[in-house]
Amino acid sequence: MKPDTFAVDQHQQISIGGVTLAHLAKKYGTPLYVLDYETIVHRIRDYQDALNELNPAGQAFYAGKAFLCQAMAGLLEQQHIGLDVVSGGELYTALQAGFNPDRIMFHGNVKTREEIAYALNAKVGHIVCDSMDELERIEEEAARLGCLAPVLLRITPGIEAHTHEFIRTGQFDSKFGFGLGDGLADRAVERALDLKHVMLKGFHAHIGSQILEEDPFILNAESLLRYSLGWNQRRGWWPEVLNIGGGFGVRYQPGDHPPRLTTVVSAINELLHGLTPQGLIAPRTFMEPGRSIIAEAGVTLYRVLVKKEVPGGKRYVAVDGGMGDNIRPALYQAEYRAVIDGKVDQADMETVTVAGRYCETGDVLMKDIALPVVAVEDLLVVFDTGAYNYSMASNYNRVPRPAVVLVHQGQDYLWVARESYQDLTRADNPYVMTADEYR
Repeated sequence: MKPDTFAVDQHQQISIGGVTLAHLAKKYGTPLYVLDYETIVHRIRDYQDALNELNPAGQAFYAGKAFLCQAMAGLLEQQHIGLDVVSGGELYTALQAGFNPDRIMFHGNVKTREEIAYALNAKVGHIVCDSMDELERIEEEAARLGCLAPVLLRITPGIEAHTHEFIRTGQFDSKFGFGLGDGLADRAVERALDLKHVMLKGFHAHIGSQILEEDPFILNAESLLRYSLGWNQRRGWWPEVLNIGGGFGVRYQPGDHPPRLTTVVSAINELLHGLTPQGLIAPRTFMEPGRSIIAEAGVTLYRVLVKKEVPGGKRYVAVDGGMGDNIRPALYQAEYRAVIDGKVDQADMETVTVAGRYCETGDVLMKDIALPVVAVEDLLVVFDTGAYNYSMASNYNRVPRPAVVLVHQGQDYLWVARESYQDLTRADNPYVMTADEYR
């Protein structure tokens, strides 16, 4: 999909948020990440409106790992959405931006003592616990600080979403969570209910990413509810919260059909009130949309610097970015769509492979994609790059990471500055040992 404000003028020049991409490329250079404010806010409100139909009303927690910087955290705070963080660095970023810690959920399958203490001192709303070792660590840190830790236990329900194997998380052999099939979840619940400084608020289960079906989300919610029923009968405990995770897919390709949010929410509402025991309040439903809020809001701009045809007739177009700013094609075999600015409706097409600038054979952004006949210095526009592109970017080959710009109503705002060569060496220690010291 394209950003909501995507437009093409009579000269086939593309604009987003009322700003031409050619202007942005000239002002900020390339590669460049561009985010559309309207798309982000529309997607947030879609989730908020849908979850408000639940009784009790649900809450969306944007998954910061998809894309996070201080300005993004500030925008999320303005929209009163929750935020899911997975590290001390993401938590720090949110708090620096003034984000309300009560609406922060701290995730991650490995949390250091320092991170747990940081979350407890910050008074985050929930900590998602992923292992028995971590449960004990949370108890110890909460006892040391003299507080109660609000905890959700991450359950592995055994639901395999039909997505790339690297981003499946709900199957029993996943590295995440407590498995229902091996009794580990039962032992974790028993222990959590007995600990003095842990307050068990409920369960969490995340089954994968880029899921294009509705049934897995509904089955996940039902699994958590039925598991909760067992604990109500056994210990008289009932959850305040059931977090069904995230993973709602987006339309990277024309054949991708994202799940209908309203269908999923309606089915969950029926489950909540069909399975909640009489006299008890249905648990509050949390969801973690990250990719589906930010992916379609983003495009990446590249400058074409090389064209070549190799033996066998294969045509390469090489750009000034690549796997350093978008690792997903190499890591997940992710596929993207692209156009050439100024040639959107051009009929004369060619099939090319878009390669990056990094010294790896696998640095290929798009294989055998049909584009208008490309020329050196053309501006290539790649869609749906808002999620996991900047957040997974690296300095491989000592290449500075691109800038991030937000556009809205004809204005552009620099959210993250382009790194400089000086940034690359800022943490380096330039000390050189003498020949004697080497010995």
